[in-house]
Amino acid sequence: MEHQDTNQQEQTLKQEKPKNEVWEWLKALAIAVVLAFVIRSFLFAPFVVDGTSMMPTLHDRERLIVTKLIYFIQEPSRGDIIVFHATKERDYIKRVIAVGGDKIEMREDQLYLNDQPVDEPYLDEFKQQALNEGYPLTGDFGPIDVPEGEIFVMGDNRRNSKDSRAIGTVPLDTVVGRADVVFWPLPDFRFPNKTDK
Repeated sequence: MEHQDTNQQEQTLKQEKPKNEVWEWLKALAIAVVLAFVIRSFLFAPFVVDGTSMMPTLHDRERLIVTKLIYFIQEPSRGDIIVFHATKERDYIKRVIAVGGDKIEMREDQLYLNDQPVDEPYLDEFKQQALNEGYPLTGDFGPIDVPEGEIFVMGDNRRNSKDSRAIGTVPLDTVVGRADVVFWPLPDFRFPNKTDK
């Protein structure tokens, strides 16, 4: 009789084990889905560069990791490369040139921020090319006063960028995050926001 009870207990344990194992897998899968949602929604997001407006800093079809959390802690800084919702259907990637309260102006291919000239070393390659062609890289504009709670953005490829010169200043609540890592293609892995700003 005792032997029969032991066999029944073993049989019951064998039946419960697959149920427990399935349950554990389902719990692990649910946790993974929730974590992926939280990470994607609040911490990081992938982004694909579409176009040449940020050349030479970023190239068409490069894949980036955008850090979302950073702008919960602080506002974008001048020089940051950011992703923002330009329209309901389209996100843009541009460089922050001025923040709320700044006055910005472009004269004779020189950027002025609050009446002071600004060095833009990330444009050196394109500025030299424009100089050789006899045309300015960036046409004159401004002065423009950037409202509080907004930023002024431009693409590094100034001749081929739809940015604040065309769409106006960008409200901070449309900013998705900062482009921190180029992860694809692998040979081009880099941190684009670590360059001179």
